[in-house]
Amino acid sequence: MVNPFFKNIGPFKVTEILNLLNLDTNQANSDKIINDIKDLSNSNENDITFFHSKKYKSIANNTKALFCITTENLKNDLPNSCTPIVVENVLIATSKVTTKFYPNSIDDNFDITAKDIIETNFKDKVKFGKNVLIGDNVSIGSNCKIGHNSIIERNVSIGNNSSIGSNSIIRNTLIGNNVKILDNCVIGKHGFGFFPDKKNNIRYPHIGMVIIEDYCEIGCGSTIDRGSMSNTIIGKNTYLDNQIHVAHNVKIGENCIIAGQVGIAGSTILGKNIKIGGQAGISGHLKIGDNVDIAGGSGVIRDIPDNSKVMGYPAKNIRNFLKENK
Repeated sequence: MVNPFFKNIGPFKVTEILNLLNLDTNQANSDKIINDIKDLSNSNENDITFFHSKKYKSIANNTKALFCITTENLKNDLPNSCTPIVVENVLIATSKVTTKFYPNSIDDNFDITAKDIIETNFKDKVKFGKNVLIGDNVSIGSNCKIGHNSIIERNVSIGNNSSIGSNSIIRNTLIGNNVKILDNCVIGKHGFGFFPDKKNNIRYPHIGMVIIEDYCEIGCGSTIDRGSMSNTIIGKNTYLDNQIHVAHNVKIGENCIIAGQVGIAGSTILGKNIKIGGQAGISGHLKIGDNVDIAGGSGVIRDIPDNSKVMGYPAKNIRNFLKENK
């Protein structure tokens, strides 16, 4: 899927990337051209990717990327078709390279193209409240509603029969049909991604977007961060309660129900038909299977297999938890 929100100003020669990282420019294949930077799964030939954790070894084994930013300890897990670029800190190096390809992805400044909806073609097509602002190249389907003081920023797409509540900001987002986004939501801002480098915190660029599929509902005061490298996805017919935070790169499957004040950390993948009770917390880079029930107040710090019911901290099988705390 083409990302309409961030422009790739590449391609670049590998020598330019090596210079950026203060590395030897006489490495193998340094005369090659790199078209883009992508994650391990989505990289194609002539792309560069990154590999920073053994957790992703199986994906790294099969990456199609031509180059990979990685460490000395991990480089042998790459296929022969992928040339390693060895660095001390993979994430900081990846941040620098991503910024080179996508320089407008670091800052989340307000959309200077946004204008009052009365000044746009939507004034006769959309039901709207007071002080609604719309950016350039926005697409809004039929029978949609936008509440007071909401901002729909440039290139956002909203499907048919969808509604945006009051005091909400939507950016870097594709919204399907029959979606309800309630009041005071912020969707599509960059995630909490930065890395300490000596005395400075380096902001990680976020070049992904948010995709909200058909028939979803997003509760009041919820925040959904756009992806850093891949996209943040809310699956079809999934309902989020009030004050929920979904971090960057999270993927939530279809038909999920998530109660209030739940926090889901970055890059966690949730399957289909999941139910999560209020105030549960889910750590990052986890895989939660299909048909899982997570009790309210639980702390999930490990992967959960399909058809499980868990409770407590750390979250464990609900029968075992109740037996231990009888």
